Amino acid sequence: MTGTFINVATVLLGTLVGTIVGSRLSPSVQERVLSGLGLVTLVLGVDLALNWRDTSPLYVLGGVLLGGLVGEAIGIEARLQRLGDRLQARTAGANEGSTVSEAFFTASLLFCVGPLTIVGAIQDGLSGDYEALATKALLDGFAAVAIAASLGPGVAWSALTILIVQGGISLGAGAFDSILAEGSEALAALSSAGGILIIGISLKLLDIKDVKVGNFLPALVIAPALVGLVSAAS
Repeated sequence: MTGTFINVATVLLGTLVGTIVGSRLSPSVQERVLSGLGLVTLVLGVDLALNWRDTSPLYVLGGVLLGGLVGEAIGIEARLQRLGDRLQARTAGANEGSTVSEAFFTASLLFCVGPLTIVGAIQDGLSGDYEALATKALLDGFAAVAIAASLGPGVAWSALTILIVQGGISLGAGAFDSILAEGSEALAALSSAGGILIIGISLKLLDIKDVKVGNFLPALVIAPALVGLVSAAS
């Protein structure tokens, strides 16, 4: 889990730097930073979403639609909002709870969705090769600076998400190796579904539409699961 620990450290450091820098920026500059972050997030989401070219778009479509229904029934977005509000209440009072929720969720999704997360964590767990995760950690650190500068220190809580998700994949790498191997249809479906969710995040950052991305999180499980079910049935 060396790569995961490095990733956690760079995110926390990036959050610290971003929070210090952000407090010195005027509201108009913070707005420009947030808009720039939204545009970059949109491009990242589109790039990941296009991974459906390596599988059937029907897996991604089915995963997103079914995932949205499941997430809506469970009320994931509302639960995440309450979690963010509780985190804010314990750290800096009741005000700006929505900012902490948005920072926490935005950073968690950006840092934990994508092929580099999955493949890198599996490599780290199986062979101790953390080079891919070290590269990801550097990228995440810079992203944490930008997110923290515009949305505040709530980004730091995403380090816990990285530890649980990425670290969990490394610890259970043997089970994930054959299912989410590099170049597999299941990994392509997961990455594409994740890209679509990231596009939803970008729309919120750009103040275009609040897509309630949290309710679509089950798509990250359902999309690759559909690939496995169809493969097993054929």
